[in-house]
Amino acid sequence: MAKSMTSFGRARSSEENERIFSVEMKSVNHRYLDINIRMPKQMIALEERIRKVINSRLSRGKVDVFINLKSFKSDDVVAELNKDLAKSYFDCLEEIAKSLNIPNDATATTISRFQDVITISQKEEDLEEVYIEITPLLKEALDNMIEMRIVEGEKLKEDILGKLLVIDETVDEVEKIADSVPRAYKEKLEDRVKELTSNLNIDEQRIAMEVAMFSDKATVDEEIIRLRSHIIQMRNTLKLKEPIGRKLDFIVQEMNRETNTIASKSSHIEMTNFVIEMKNIIEKIREQVQNIE
Repeated sequence: MAKSMTSFGRARSSEENERIFSVEMKSVNHRYLDINIRMPKQMIALEERIRKVINSRLSRGKVDVFINLKSFKSDDVVAELNKDLAKSYFDCLEEIAKSLNIPNDATATTISRFQDVITISQKEEDLEEVYIEITPLLKEALDNMIEMRIVEGEKLKEDILGKLLVIDETVDEVEKIADSVPRAYKEKLEDRVKELTSNLNIDEQRIAMEVAMFSDKATVDEEIIRLRSHIIQMRNTLKLKEPIGRKLDFIVQEMNRETNTIASKSSHIEMTNFVIEMKNIIEKIREQVQNIE
């Protein structure tokens, strides 16, 4: 099945929850599966488990995952007192007061304002509970992403099939011209020899040998057979239910190789034009294949 690697998926937990998670995923084409996850610091320990969930559903693409958390829990943030540091600050103030012979007017409020005496920290989350909450959202976002991949992939598939049909028709035209090239070469060679040798007798055997050598060099029968075989392979591959991007990429390379060989053997301007047209279409298919999973 042709699936596009360009896709997007989103999921969000209920607004009624004390913790609201949102999961967004977007992907673009990439040779392999490259997953980048951005999420709250307190959830970092879950990264590997989240990555496995995504790995189980996708095989290619550069995937960016954004996980956000809004917490409305009353005990979500706590203030922590560093008693030893507070006492140390107070002792320092006492020493200053004594050395300068001034009263120590320090209060609890004064000392609390010193750096790191009171720190605000996020209460540690129960990661297992968080994972249970976030897993359905990951799966929902993935479902949305995969659905988009399928829709876009079907469009790519239809377009590629249309281009393959044009290549098929163009190969037929190339084959017709290729079949007539030796005969045209023979006639042209005979006319040229007559022109140069005037009334002298023409050695038909030598002419036949020259035409045979030219035909052997110019024949593209094998290339056409292989090119048609690759077209059939591509059509069959597009029907598979598994990831097909890499296989399609290899087939396109082989199609391009055969077309280049035909071009190198072409001595007919119309045939060359047809080959250029094929190369142009194959390049367009190659660009589309780059985006198939």
